[in-house]
Amino acid sequence: MDIASLDLDGNADAVEFCPYPTLHQILAAATYTLQQDEDQPIRSGSISLFSVTSSGLKLLDRVQTPGIFDIKWNSGSRETNGTSNSIVHRPLLAQATSDGFLTLYSLHPIEFSLSEVCKEEVSSSMCLCVDWGSNGSSISVGLSDGCVSTLALREDQLQITQSWAAHEYETWTVLFDSCQSQLLYTGSDDCSFSCWDLRQKSSSSMVFRNSKTHKMGVCSIAQCPSDPTMLLTGSYDEFLRVWDVRCISRPVMENSVCLGGGVWRLKYHPLIGGLALAACMHNGFAIVKIDGENINILETYTKHDSLAYGADWQRAACVDDGNKSGLLVATCSFYDRLLRIWRPCSLE
Repeated sequence: MDIASLDLDGNADAVEFCPYPTLHQILAAATYTLQQDEDQPIRSGSISLFSVTSSGLKLLDRVQTPGIFDIKWNSGSRETNGTSNSIVHRPLLAQATSDGFLTLYSLHPIEFSLSEVCKEEVSSSMCLCVDWGSNGSSISVGLSDGCVSTLALREDQLQITQSWAAHEYETWTVLFDSCQSQLLYTGSDDCSFSCWDLRQKSSSSMVFRNSKTHKMGVCSIAQCPSDPTMLLTGSYDEFLRVWDVRCISRPVMENSVCLGGGVWRLKYHPLIGGLALAACMHNGFAIVKIDGENINILETYTKHDSLAYGADWQRAACVDDGNKSGLLVATCSFYDRLLRIWRPCSLE
C-alpha cells in the first residue's frame, strides 16, 4: 500500500531511517547529480531530512553537499571500549561523497535539523560506501580506486587509522562484523567478496577472498541481526546469495536466488528474523524471507520508473506487539528523483 511519494532535488540514491528508539520517524534521503561542465564534471548532492508516519511524510531540513554515494546512521551503541567519547551517544549521520571526504552530521533531537560535526579528506578518489563499527567510534569507507580506509571518531575529530589497497576496482560495499569488531567485509567491482582482520595496525590482513562465486561486481553485504553467522551478498549478476561464516576463513554459500536487475542494496529487518529488503536496480524492489537454506520472494515493488538504489525499513514499535501491518518501507530511484513510502502487503 502506497503511503506517500515526493520528488527530491537531485538523483536519489540512498535512504536511511534513524535507528534511535525515540527517532524512528526520522528519514534521511541522499542525492548525487552529475553535471557536465566545460572544464570538469560537477558532482552535487543533498541530504533531505523527513518525518515519516503512516499518514505521510514531512520535510524537516535539507543540506546541500557534494555528490553523495552513501549515508549511514550510527547505532547509538553504549559500547565505548572504556572511553568517554560522549559524541557516539548522539544521533550521527555519516556521509560518503564524491570529493573523497567523509562528513559527520549531528541530528538535533528537538529541532530535527542536521549540523556538521566534522569532516576528513579520506582520499583524492571518490568515497563510495560507509559503515559504522559496533563500538560507535569506528568507521570504514570504500573508495573508487579499490582502497579501503578505517577512521576513528574521537570527540569531534575524525582520524584515519588504516588505508590499504583492498581491491583492483571500485569498492562498492563495506561492513563491520557486528560481533567481531576486528573483522571487516568488503565487496568490489572486481567480483570479489573479502574479509579483513583490522588488528594489525600497520596493514590489515586478509582473512578470506572469494573471487569465483560472483560473476559480476559485489554491491552489497548484510549481516543477519538474529544470526550473525549468516551474511547476504548482492551483485550486479542479479543474485542474492546466503553465506554461512561460522568458519570465517572459508565461508560457505548455502543458497542463492535471482532477483533480477542487479542487487544493489540489501537491508535485513532489525526486528523480524530472516526478513530482508533488496533494491534491484533495473527490477524494482523485493522483500525476501530467508529460513535456513530456503529463500522465498514474498513481494516485489515496481512503482519506481528508474534505477532502484535506496531502500530501508522503518524500525516500528508495532513489531514488538506482533502487529506487522504497521511496517513502513522507504525506497528511492535515481533518474526520476523519486522517494516513496509504502507498506508491504505481504506482511499484513
